[in-house]
Amino acid sequence: MKPLREAQREVLAAIEPLETVTVALIAARGLALAEPVVARHDLPPFANSAMDGYAVRSDDVAAAPVTLVVLEDVPAGKVPAKSIGRGQAIKIMTGAPMPDGADAVVPVEQTEPGEGEVVIRAGVSAGASVRPAGEDVIAGTTVLEVGERLTPPRLGVCASLGYHTPRVGRRPRVAILSTGDEIVPPETAMLQPGKIRDANRFTLSGALEEVGVEVLDFGIVGDEAATLRARLAEAAAAADAVVSSGGVSMGEYDLVKHLLAELGSIEFWKVAMKPAKPFAFGRLGGTPFFGLPGNPVSVAVAFEQFLRPALLRMMGAGQLFRPRLWGVLDEPVMTDPEKTVFLRVTLTPGSDGHLHAGLSGGQGSNILTALAAADAFAVVPVGIAGLDVGAMVELEMLQMPETRTAVEVLGG
Repeated sequence: MKPLREAQREVLAAIEPLETVTVALIAARGLALAEPVVARHDLPPFANSAMDGYAVRSDDVAAAPVTLVVLEDVPAGKVPAKSIGRGQAIKIMTGAPMPDGADAVVPVEQTEPGEGEVVIRAGVSAGASVRPAGEDVIAGTTVLEVGERLTPPRLGVCASLGYHTPRVGRRPRVAILSTGDEIVPPETAMLQPGKIRDANRFTLSGALEEVGVEVLDFGIVGDEAATLRARLAEAAAAADAVVSSGGVSMGEYDLVKHLLAELGSIEFWKVAMKPAKPFAFGRLGGTPFFGLPGNPVSVAVAFEQFLRPALLRMMGAGQLFRPRLWGVLDEPVMTDPEKTVFLRVTLTPGSDGHLHAGLSGGQGSNILTALAAADAFAVVPVGIAGLDVGAMVELEMLQMPETRTAVEVLGG
């Protein structure tokens, strides 16, 4: 068996980033930047009001209450036509440019407007309720680096700086298929003896879409060599990567690894990890191929350790692996000292300041509900046969789920 770290290095070394493309910003979510985003102007581009109110000279309102002459009304999107002198003010809306001569804004709730004048009831200091030009970003600053993925807030940054067609790594096309005569579609109403519904394609397609790739669904293929050979060849021709589940173990009907050797090459197919030991990596012609096990939890573990980082590398991303934290184990576990073991755990914050990890359910590689309930993998390295209650364990974060209900926050 190949050690996990060595297998991960081999996979990543075999993956090259795809070509870069220019895309509309609305279509760029999740993609990795191929060029930096450098501010072409200050952000905000001009000093503006942070409140609805009155632009004033702070010296004029130091001895409030005081009455000022109102010169004009400036809504957002308009530019002041006049400058403010002593004893004067301009009514201003949030986001409107600050007029010359003004150095502060008095919020409207601290004023009493009249005919052509306003009473300022409270003084303000210079800079109050003013957003200066460049408060967020100074022109020429590199705001986003090559390899950063475009999350929703980063899309907003690009939009605010005029990067409406960023250059990014192309979105990969990934073909998925489930194999095995026992697999039937999820819409199957009544299961015949020996049949199970296909969960793996839906686990995979959701995980792949979350990464940001285009999914090509090649469906279910039975244990018939000619049909599977044709479907794999078709998938390889259409996609940047092919992913199958099932058919990579030692059984007589585990055809995938045999066809992989025939159609391309196998780099390795057993990894010292649990679950997901029977994992095949190779090529179908020139297309990278990931042969995942058939058990659904094994599919998810193999996806996280190999496929997700490989696809992020293909997209040109700089950060490839899930974040890891340390936590406290709340129950004893026995593990296989010859493998890196990934336990499925739920997390709760403890009064001691640590995250506490408890098993999310049964740890068999077929128990999908425990994976569905998990917040993280507790990663037990090679050489450890078990951990006691209170042991520190490394946690590979899968999600940080919502934990507060409307009743808890807002009341009943």
